[in-house]
Amino acid sequence: MAIYNGRLPQIDIAEATRYAGLRQATDFPKQLVADACLEVQLVAAPKGVYEVYEYEAETGLIKSNPPLQLEGTSIRQHLAKATKVYVLAVTIGEGVELRSAELFKEGNYTLGLLVDAAATTAVEQVADQVNEIIKKEAAKVGYTTTWRFSPGYGNWALEVQKDLAAITGTDSIDLAVTDTFLLFPRKSVTAIIGCMPNGETMTTKRGCTSCTQVNCASRKL
Repeated sequence: MAIYNGRLPQIDIAEATRYAGLRQATDFPKQLVADACLEVQLVAAPKGVYEVYEYEAETGLIKSNPPLQLEGTSIRQHLAKATKVYVLAVTIGEGVELRSAELFKEGNYTLGLLVDAAATTAVEQVADQVNEIIKKEAAKVGYTTTWRFSPGYGNWALEVQKDLAAITGTDSIDLAVTDTFLLFPRKSVTAIIGCMPNGETMTTKRGCTSCTQVNCASRKL
């Protein structure tokens, strides 16, 4: 298990704008989004953890302790060429949610909503940082990595969250899974990355290009 202490020297304002559903709102004050990003930077506590396991693609079995059987055609197809997998989790802590709640209580609803969008951007940035570390580690031993895939994507059910959290070691970064299979703190991400022998390539599309919700306000162009 490897622990990662994240960093947020800046938060992508364009991404925060997209998550807020304001990409087409040309007259919206950009400074408000920048203010929300700063609010998140001040209270976020970015952390991550990851672990690598052997993987049997034919049966969808992660050889962890205990072993984790993957169910769902989406995740099985995603890892079809993988022989190892990295499981990872990141969080930016509970402080961001508390700050957002404070802003709502003060009647500053717009900034409260923008803080939520900026926090989503922040946790994705931390996940990208861990993703990059994993990619480099895998490359050193002759593997190409897939893009990360999280519970809830495709038909990979959220019910796997507790088992995935257990083999990732999320308790080491104070990240828990609720009885309804959601993450707490809420601004957190769990995911899996497949390791394919060099020369293999992905067959599945990434992110928004694989989603049928073409009218989503947060959709990337």
